[in-house]
Amino acid sequence: MLKIPATGNPVMANNMTFATDLPPLPAYEVVEVTDLISWLPDFYLSILAPTVAYWIVSIFFHIIDTFDVFPQYRLHTPAEIAQRNKATRYEVLRDVIFQQIIQGVIGAVLGMTDPPQLVGMEEYDVAVWATRVRLAQRALPSLLGVLGINAATISKNMAGSHPFLAGVLAGGHYPFLISDLAGPDGTPVPAFATWELLVAKAIYYVIIPGFQFFFAVCLLDTWQYFLHRLMHQNKWLYTTFHSRHHRLYVPYAYGALYNHPFEGFLLDTAGAGLAYKVSLMTPRQGMVFWVMSSIKTVDDHCGYALPWDPLQHITSNNATYHDIHHQSWGIKTNFAQPFFTFWDRLLGTMWHGDTSLKYDRSRARAQEFLEAEAKKASEKAQ
Repeated sequence: MLKIPATGNPVMANNMTFATDLPPLPAYEVVEVTDLISWLPDFYLSILAPTVAYWIVSIFFHIIDTFDVFPQYRLHTPAEIAQRNKATRYEVLRDVIFQQIIQGVIGAVLGMTDPPQLVGMEEYDVAVWATRVRLAQRALPSLLGVLGINAATISKNMAGSHPFLAGVLAGGHYPFLISDLAGPDGTPVPAFATWELLVAKAIYYVIIPGFQFFFAVCLLDTWQYFLHRLMHQNKWLYTTFHSRHHRLYVPYAYGALYNHPFEGFLLDTAGAGLAYKVSLMTPRQGMVFWVMSSIKTVDDHCGYALPWDPLQHITSNNATYHDIHHQSWGIKTNFAQPFFTFWDRLLGTMWHGDTSLKYDRSRARAQEFLEAEAKKASEKAQ
């Protein structure tokens, strides 16, 4: 087993495969990864990045909201924002900043529990997966034999014209693949086929990280769905904690994390931290996961159905979908957040039906209210 001494000095490792037709595993040297930003350690970057991303996206939506840049894509009118929301902008800003302080503290704790992130084993790990690909080919002749196919005969017939395909059919036997190295007794050293290395790299660099991210997303969605739904089903939980978030009947971008501190910690911070740890992500993968979760949460509360916003088309869980949950008539539906909607679909809590008439009535009432208030103010002034 490779061990890193307390001094932090790199360690050399060499795992050679002898007395076998398997290619040897390469030597490797591990060192701690360098920081992404030279003047900012990754530890602090991982704490700051989700908050910075949150506010960059929030400010973008706040600008287009303030200057009414895309009125045709609004889910609600400015009149609705002014008349229907029960929390002031100051209250929202205060609570969001407080929750982000909590997130930063938890992020620091998670960062301190992470082992040092090392680099230098990439070629070795790819070779390990290439070895597994080679070993998996050993079962192919037997599997084809069950189907009545003589893989050995086909392999011999194809050896001259299609040597690599013949090698696969022979159970991963490539006698013509020799590396430039020589064994301790001068014997040729077998090598991997190019396709084996490509498959191994795809597994190592794409499939495994992709699966980790997908698993973390599904775990976070599951965590948030059931806790979110519970807070709507239990009157005490709703009135004590979750009702604060629903003071925003008309969500807007930077109000995405407007929650009771306990709810914010339980649903968002603890859920994302658990998903990160259980999925066995590296610290940098976790950084990407937290940033994307923050951006997605802001986008879900932005109040716009932008046709060119990719986050609103990757899944059906978008601003339009979540906005229904914030309305009095849709509050018992669309609990799923922040990525997918599969729990709503499976458990029958997804809103079905047209919403256009409901939104039209809401816009009309808000406008009538503001006009009536303006008329009262004008009469008093006279």
